[in-house]
Amino acid sequence: MGLRINDTIPNLTVETDQGAFALHDWIGDSWAILFSHPKDFTPVCTTEFGAVAQLADEWAARGTKVIGVSVDGVEEHKKWKGDIEAVAGAPAGFPIIADAGLEVSKAFDMLPAEAYMPDGRTPAHSATVRSVFIIGPDKQLKLSMTYPMNVGRNFAEVLRALDGLQTAARENVATPANWTPGGDVVVPVAVSDEDAIAKYGSIDTKLPYLRMAKLPE
Repeated sequence: MGLRINDTIPNLTVETDQGAFALHDWIGDSWAILFSHPKDFTPVCTTEFGAVAQLADEWAARGTKVIGVSVDGVEEHKKWKGDIEAVAGAPAGFPIIADAGLEVSKAFDMLPAEAYMPDGRTPAHSATVRSVFIIGPDKQLKLSMTYPMNVGRNFAEVLRALDGLQTAARENVATPANWTPGGDVVVPVAVSDEDAIAKYGSIDTKLPYLRMAKLPE
């Protein structure tokens, strides 16, 4: 069975281009994003790693660490980073896990238990390793997305989802479709009108079960 929302992620010890560590220790008290790739030196993935590198200041502003995963080794990762940085025009300061043995890919249910990496493997052998996992400071999975090999991930959406998760956790609210920071939020059903008005100043009742409000500045 794969990881589900609010499951605690496995505390694997991983080897990366920046050394070995246990995932829980690396996360510490931060939020974290683990984004995975089927192989180094592949075109779509290179643009995605570049996009992550370009957003370094945004991750830091949100107290969030990022870490990549690929089924190649540490030396390949170090060489690949040169290409990533050339494409991105930004340093790729985040670690990349060397998952040649598929331990991480299988533990996060990106590959079936019986999967293996044959000699001369191609990205197709690990095509499902195309996922994003957002993890909270409690080490629990908060959100996951999986993409096919031929569609690049939208890291602006990953950033938006992270904002939504952090806002929901901090303010005890929910966020509606297409929400962005500064937009109205959904008042939890368990909160009375009186308490909601006391907290937010006013509420906009769309339906008996759908009430919107602006967060206090």
